[in-house]
Amino acid sequence: MANITAADVNKLRTITGAGMMDCKKALVEADGDFDKAIENLRKKGQKVAANRADRESTEGAVIAVVNADKTTGVVISLNCETDFVAKNEAFVKLANDLAALALNFTSKEDFLAADFNGLTVADKLTEQTGVIGEKIEIGSFERLEGAFVGSYIHAGNRIATLVSLSANVAGGEEAARNVAMQAAAMAPIALNEEGVDAATIEKEIEIAKDLLRQEGKPEAMLENIAKGKLGRFFKDNTLVNQDFIKDNKLSVSEYIKSVDANLVVTGFKRVALA
Repeated sequence: MANITAADVNKLRTITGAGMMDCKKALVEADGDFDKAIENLRKKGQKVAANRADRESTEGAVIAVVNADKTTGVVISLNCETDFVAKNEAFVKLANDLAALALNFTSKEDFLAADFNGLTVADKLTEQTGVIGEKIEIGSFERLEGAFVGSYIHAGNRIATLVSLSANVAGGEEAARNVAMQAAAMAPIALNEEGVDAATIEKEIEIAKDLLRQEGKPEAMLENIAKGKLGRFFKDNTLVNQDFIKDNKLSVSEYIKSVDANLVVTGFKRVALA
């Protein structure tokens, strides 16, 4: 029987993030073999993950990060089951570490297969499911590229956004953050009119026509009046047309042009927990 010291337990805890008692038990079962102990902890995680596969992981931490050149950003959500775990310092740190790694990948699948301290990201999530005792998974993975990319994370890590601008200009960093904050607060469904899908537009026209019928408007006029009301829908629901939250005398597009006459918002990504 190997002599399991406190230093051994602490070393395994540092490597895996597992609890002290779990680490000690894993080392005892592995007769002091660290690789085997890590494997034991991973197997425990797989067992817990299988048992909790049907659980809802609607809590968590949403993190946005941007590369040093400010040309690429990602937003991920690390999901769990309870608010208690979501607010844990170690859980939030893991979410931030994973988001930093995610910057190197263009898809969620490639990211999950990537190396994270000797394990794949997917295996790390399984391991943490065993350590924490809750279903842990990557819920969302969004990537945005542009001439200049800014980010915003709302307090509590429940909403995070990315915004891309057409150029890197003086004042652009603050402008991108302000528009990212706008996207977080106002939840636009698209960047502009062109980004709204045809099915949504048709649904809005039908809703408007039903309301007009209730007002007694002639059937022959409904289509044209309803289409005219789409302007208000686009203003309320598309990012560049929304009233700017810091100065509602301007639209977001007008605010951006006040920073630089040629500047435009080229894209955004928004991730929020349910």
